Amino acid sequence: MAIETKKWAIRASILALACAAALSGTAHAEDIHVLATGALSAAFKQLVPAFERDTGNHLLISWGPSYGTSPDALPMRIKSGESMDVCFMIGAALDEQIKQGVFVPDTKTDIAESAVGVAVRAGIPKPDVSTPEKLKQALLSAKSVAFSEGASGTYITGTLFPKLGIAEQMKQKSVLIKGRELVGAALQRGDADLGLQQISELKAFKEIQFVGPLPRDVQKVSVISAAIAKNAQQAEAAKAFIGYLKSKNAVAIFDSTGLEQPQSQAQATAN
Repeated sequence: MAIETKKWAIRASILALACAAALSGTAHAEDIHVLATGALSAAFKQLVPAFERDTGNHLLISWGPSYGTSPDALPMRIKSGESMDVCFMIGAALDEQIKQGVFVPDTKTDIAESAVGVAVRAGIPKPDVSTPEKLKQALLSAKSVAFSEGASGTYITGTLFPKLGIAEQMKQKSVLIKGRELVGAALQRGDADLGLQQISELKAFKEIQFVGPLPRDVQKVSVISAAIAKNAQQAEAAKAFIGYLKSKNAVAIFDSTGLEQPQSQAQATAN
């Protein structure tokens, strides 16, 4: 009887230790609330599962453009008080939010650089966009041109079209894509013939034809940055995710999806 009692006690101790170990493992798993620009969507499809597997943490991501007034736009999500631990958006837009006291200033980190590109829907001959003049002709020849309300769209309507001298001609053929939807989705549906957006966002769609970047003379390269929210519930876990995105593996994935290292990071790597 004493032997059986002793065996039962051992089994109970082992079970208790197993439960404690299980609870200990889950206690450190955190839900990290993330707001992010769609320019990172293709890269995050690969990076997020790897980070979650390595850390046990879970990323809850809400996507939206860095500018705009639609409910999905990141400034509107931030204004509405949506839960967030970290935000990834175009650096200039993030600076505005930092000035408003939303993020911890010294946590701002440059993640990647994103240039604007051109794509057309399937079945349409790829136009030549290698020079500003050829890009102008491609835009004027297209029946409809789509762009987002985000950073690239703001540049396209506010700078690119006027610089090419076609602002008035483009008004009748412009298709504005609002919210979290990407321009590639509109091209895929046939809602527009030609689209302009961040290269990484266009390359996320295999069913459309990526043409190439804007010519250097009219190109707009934006830096995507991250910062920790002042009211973050999981600040340390969010910082760990930012650190993970600076790894060699992450840089390689960014590169494969049309993003480049920020100049500051590239110089540090070279040195």
